Amino acid sequence: MLYGLNDVPPWYLCIAFGLQHYLVAIGSLIGIPMMLASKLCIPDDGEGDLGRANLISATFVVSGACTLIQTTIGNRLPIMQGISIAFLPPTLVILSLPHNQCPPALPDGYMNTNVTLYNDSGLIIDGQEVWHRRIREVQGAIVIGAFFEFLLGATGAVGFLMRFIGPLTIVPTVTLIGLDLFTTAARCAEVQWGVAFFTITVLTLCSQYLKKVEVPFPKFSFRRRKWYMEKSGIFRMFPVLIALLSAWLLCFILTVTDVFPNDPSKPYYKARTDLRANVIYNSPWFRFPYPGQWGLPIVTIGGVIGMLAAIISSTIESIGDYHACARLADVPPPPSHALNRGIMMEGIGVMLAGLLGTGSGTTSFSQNVAAIGITRVGSRRVLQTAGIMFMFLGYFSKFGSIFVTLPDPVIGGMFFAMFGMISAVGLSNLKYVDLDSNRNIFVIGVSLFMGLAIANWTKANSSAIKTGVTEIDQIFTIILSSAMLVGGVVGFFLDNTLPGTESERGLKAYNVKENEHGSSYQSKIDESYNLPFPTTCCRFVKFARYFPFMPNYKSNTEKS
Repeated sequence: MLYGLNDVPPWYLCIAFGLQHYLVAIGSLIGIPMMLASKLCIPDDGEGDLGRANLISATFVVSGACTLIQTTIGNRLPIMQGISIAFLPPTLVILSLPHNQCPPALPDGYMNTNVTLYNDSGLIIDGQEVWHRRIREVQGAIVIGAFFEFLLGATGAVGFLMRFIGPLTIVPTVTLIGLDLFTTAARCAEVQWGVAFFTITVLTLCSQYLKKVEVPFPKFSFRRRKWYMEKSGIFRMFPVLIALLSAWLLCFILTVTDVFPNDPSKPYYKARTDLRANVIYNSPWFRFPYPGQWGLPIVTIGGVIGMLAAIISSTIESIGDYHACARLADVPPPPSHALNRGIMMEGIGVMLAGLLGTGSGTTSFSQNVAAIGITRVGSRRVLQTAGIMFMFLGYFSKFGSIFVTLPDPVIGGMFFAMFGMISAVGLSNLKYVDLDSNRNIFVIGVSLFMGLAIANWTKANSSAIKTGVTEIDQIFTIILSSAMLVGGVVGFFLDNTLPGTESERGLKAYNVKENEHGSSYQSKIDESYNLPFPTTCCRFVKFARYFPFMPNYKSNTEKS
C-alpha cells in the first residue's frame, strides 16, 4: 500500500485522492436522481431542471455526511457511502401506485399553464407540489425502513450471524457484487464503445504498465527558499483520475467539433458533454438541503414493507463490501463490533437520506472499494476528505453540477475495471479453502450460478411473481433480483449444512490469529477498528462493553 488505513497523506494529496474517489462515484450519484426525475413527474422545463439540481445537491450532501460518519465512528474502513440502486425498485413501485400517477403531459410545464391541479384535500397546488407529494411518500418508507437496519447493527444481529460465515459465503457474496453489475457497465459503455475502451486503456496503462515510472515535478522549499525537482509516482497514485479526465477531455473535444452529433436520433449523441448543461445553468450558487425540505414525509404500510426488502439487500451488499475493503486495504477482516457499528451507522445514513429527500437510501459503494485496489491508497483520511468535498459541492451546487457533464461511456469504461476488481477480490478468498474438495467446488459453483441465474430471470420477468398480495410480490422481486443476496444465502446454507471439516471449509486459515507480518492479530484489529476516543477510561464508558457495537464487547464476552 502507498498509504495504509491509518496513514495521513499531505493535504494536497488528500484533496487529489478525494477528487479521484468523487469522480469514481459521480456516475451513481447523479444517475439515480436523473432516473427518478421522470418518475417523480418533474417537468422538462426550467423549474424541472432546478428540481433535478436540488435533488443532486441533496444527494451530494447526504453522501458526504454518511461517508464522514462511517469512516469516523462507523466501521472506520476507507469506504464511500452513497445512494443505492437497491432502493430503486420499491421506490418505483410506490411511484406507480394509482394515486401517484403523473398528470397528463403539459407542453409548457406545470408552472406556466392554465391547467388546474389539486392535491388529496381538493386544494389547488402548483407544479412543485406535483412531485413533492410523490417524493414525500418515498421519504416516509425510507425513514421507517432505516430503523430496521439500525436495529440489525445495534442489537448485534449482524455480528452474531458472522460466526457462521466463512470464505465459502464471502466468495459468492463479494464476487457477485461485481458480476451482477456487468449489464450496468455495458449499458453505459454501449453509448460509445471507443470512448469506453479509451478509458480502460488509459487506466490499465497508468495502474499496471506505468506504475513504476516516476515523473519529475518542480517543488518549492520554503526553508531553503528555492525551487527543486522531485520525482513522483503520479501514474500509480492517480490512475483513475488520469483516465477519467483524459476521457472526459476527449469527449469534450469531440463534442465542440460536432464529431458527436447534436441530433438525439443519431448514434453517439449521448456521449456529448453538453447533454445536461441546463442543470448547471439552473442550479443555484448556494443551497442548504435540510430535513423536510419537500414537506413532512408520508408513511404507508405497503411502502415500508417494500422498502424493508431493499434494506436487507443493501445490508448484505455492505457486509460483502466491508470484507472486500479490508482485504484491499491490507487490514484484518472486520470484527463483529465493527460490522455491527457499520450497519448501525448505515441505518442512520439511510434515515438521513430519507429525511432530506434524496429519493433513495444509502449504502457502501463497491466501485470506490475497487479504486483502493487500483490506486493502493487505503487511507481513512482520504475518504474523510472526499466526504467533505461531497458536502462542499452539494452546498455550492453550481460547482457540483459541473460534474453531471461526465459522459456515460467514460463511466462505463471505468466500471469495467472497478467491478472486475471487486469480483477478483471475492474470488481471492478461495485461497483459504481446500479447492481439491468436491464439496467446496459444489458450494462455489452452485452459489455463483444460482445467484446470477435467479437474479437475471427475476429482472427480466419482474411481473411473473404473483402471490395475490402486492407487498409480498414486491419483497420477493427485490430479494430475488439481488444476485449477491441469492448467491450469499445459497453459499451460507450449503456451507453450514454439508459435512466438512474446519480446515476443508477454510475456517482455520480464515480466522488465523497472526497476520503475515508476524505482529499481534488483535493489535492490528485494534489499530484498524477501534473508535477514535477511549472506551475504557471511566466507569460510565466501561459500561459500554455490554453493547455489541463497542470495541471492548467481543473481548468481554470471550473472557466470560
